[in-house]
Amino acid sequence: MFRLLLFICVLLIPGVGAAQSILVLGDSLSAAYGMPVEQGWVALMRKRIEQQSADTVVVNASISGETTQGGITRLPALLDEHNPDILILELGANDGLRGTPLPVIRQNLSHLISLGQSKGARVLLVGIRLPPNYGPRYSDGFYSIFAELSESQQVARVPFLMDGVALDRALMQSDGLHPNSEAQPRLLENVWEPLQQLLMARPARAVTEAG
Repeated sequence: MFRLLLFICVLLIPGVGAAQSILVLGDSLSAAYGMPVEQGWVALMRKRIEQQSADTVVVNASISGETTQGGITRLPALLDEHNPDILILELGANDGLRGTPLPVIRQNLSHLISLGQSKGARVLLVGIRLPPNYGPRYSDGFYSIFAELSESQQVARVPFLMDGVALDRALMQSDGLHPNSEAQPRLLENVWEPLQQLLMARPARAVTEAG
């Protein structure tokens, strides 16, 4: 009996037991569009975590062209399959580029956050900005969605994934929308600090059954 109780206590200690897992749900910005997948920021994140000997698995479920509605369709099955400790949400850019009404984008992102939280995942919301030609009213309103949801739903946030990249033509592909391979380390740096905080805040998963 004593050994069983000791085993349960060990499992409840943060950092001990099963490996952590990170699920990335994004669009082309996270799917390494226009380059070998191993050069993308998610792959670089996986390598950095491995180099630090962290017991963490990274699953990249990002798809080029993905929208928030597409994410809602796919996320439940992904959560059931991978049971992530951390969910990185990088969606909304394609919605914005298509001129989707801002309330719809906000509602969809809010639903995605809630889906992750309902499965016990710690959510990291990745902020995106639109090109200036969409007009300040729509562009500013779009960008503010991420800060508003981070506060209202108490989730961590990357202020702007493309910070230090979007305005540097040398770091962008010819379409002017997608970062090139040289930009990927900078994208990782933009994500890394808030991600580290989530990794260090690892809570113990409840032990629901003991044999």
